[in-house]
Amino acid sequence: MNETDLSSPASSSSAPALPADRHGAVTHEVVNQPVALVDTNLYLADAALSEAVAREGAAWAHDDLAKFGEHAGGAAYLELGHLANRHQPEFDTHDRYGRRVDLVHYHPAYHALMQTAIAEGLHASPWTEPRPGAHVASAAKVYLQSQVEAGHGCPITMTFAAMPCLVLQPDLAAEWSPRIVSRTYDPRNVPAEEKQGVTIGMAMTEKQGGSDVRANSTRAIPIGAEGPGRAYELVGHKFFVSAPMCDAFLVLAQAPRGLSCFLLPRWRPDGSKNPMQVLRLKRKMGNASNASSETELRGALAWMVGQEGRGVANIIEMVAMTRFDCMVGSAAGMRMAASQALDHCAQREAFGKRLANQPLMQNVLADLALEAEAAVALSMRIARALDGRATEHENLLVRLGTALGKYWVCKRTPHHAYEAMECIGGSGVMDDSPMARLYREGPVNAIWEGSGNVQCLDILRAVAKAPAVLEAYFAEVGAARGVHGALDRHVEALKADLGDVQDLEFRARDLADRLAVGLQAALLVQHAPAAVADAFCHSRLESRGHHQYGALPRGVDCRAIVERAAPR
Repeated sequence: MNETDLSSPASSSSAPALPADRHGAVTHEVVNQPVALVDTNLYLADAALSEAVAREGAAWAHDDLAKFGEHAGGAAYLELGHLANRHQPEFDTHDRYGRRVDLVHYHPAYHALMQTAIAEGLHASPWTEPRPGAHVASAAKVYLQSQVEAGHGCPITMTFAAMPCLVLQPDLAAEWSPRIVSRTYDPRNVPAEEKQGVTIGMAMTEKQGGSDVRANSTRAIPIGAEGPGRAYELVGHKFFVSAPMCDAFLVLAQAPRGLSCFLLPRWRPDGSKNPMQVLRLKRKMGNASNASSETELRGALAWMVGQEGRGVANIIEMVAMTRFDCMVGSAAGMRMAASQALDHCAQREAFGKRLANQPLMQNVLADLALEAEAAVALSMRIARALDGRATEHENLLVRLGTALGKYWVCKRTPHHAYEAMECIGGSGVMDDSPMARLYREGPVNAIWEGSGNVQCLDILRAVAKAPAVLEAYFAEVGAARGVHGALDRHVEALKADLGDVQDLEFRARDLADRLAVGLQAALLVQHAPAAVADAFCHSRLESRGHHQYGALPRGVDCRAIVERAAPR
């Protein structure tokens, strides 16, 4: 087979040679080094994304996404992501006069990213402009923005996800919703009533319980009359509160009749500071631009959201949406990691030819591209299901698919980032490379909003509570029946194993793995090029187990997969 040069156009030029001095001592002529992947259109260069957007019902958003993709891929905008992580948040407990302020200071780059995210409606557009494909278009923007920087996405996604929970309390929703969905970003440290736009956080986790929120010990003490919409004072300790400069938080606390959900603003209505006191900012290995804090509630004023004792059920409306955004954000991390590796190897030479033209490296690059395409295909399909939740099939698919995607895509991301880093080599480990940040970011979404085991148990609960969930799953993958033999065999074996109810919890990860890749494969065999679908089915479905990236079987058209995924 004749070799096709997979190098990018930018790599064909080289810097002019430096003149040697009289000793021949000029040593720093830079050769065989790539130019940075900047000033590209992140949307138009991503065939898997643009095809998924059109397929899942948001073709109407193409021009807007193309415009945003050009902005997001610009060198100046990408630099904001680097700066927001390099200059991490700083925290002051008190002002210089001794007054308690609990004030987090962010670098201007962080505020610039927040400004863009809110102006583009990443926090609200499906609520303010509902239409077929609204969640798909919004998820595509989140996917593009997350490739630039992930940390600021935490307050954006919490603000986005707060609405389905808050509407359970109509009086509070009427007061807060207009500012929540506003396209105005206002980071000032002032009461929400003085702002046109606000952001919302949440505070669930306590040190003694972690994911087991029913073990929470924070107390909610009624001030007067009790019940939904009434005022309480909260006393307790929250071990993880991300984005503590949000204007209000959805909080779980033990009311007299059980664990309940509350809306807690940072300021009281009288203009005094609400005693939600930040003890410290967490020192995290990743997600550095985002301030995560440990807080104490010392009689903090809050209002009950929804029925007393239904706190978990009420706040799970918020958690479901944040889990969806975890999947989208991790898929975005995969795309950026694959893009960096693909572009580097298209420009770099070793052992006499371009890395991208060497068979073993092609195998690795194609495998990374497969994983990224499968992740975005699943994410956009679940986004369409969110748009169609009025129908039973789509609603059931959301219930199962969100947990599957959050578990599988997020869990695959750290190793994917590492493998992409290895493609780049030593330069990829340096902190001035995007890869170091992508690698540190990789585990975050897999752990936040419910770790892998929590997602697997949630999948089992969903199936046990509503058997129609599995019927919807098999109807979804059944649309691809007969297209690829490996998929057909995978589905039949999965049905048999799910029918065996012995030791389900012990086998939960194996079943979740297979459910996830089965759904991804069904989407790819229906919609992706044959080279992509065939490679995915043979490598993910027939191997029955995890393999190292770069172990694609014989017969895979790696060159076609790499060319499709090329980011320029």
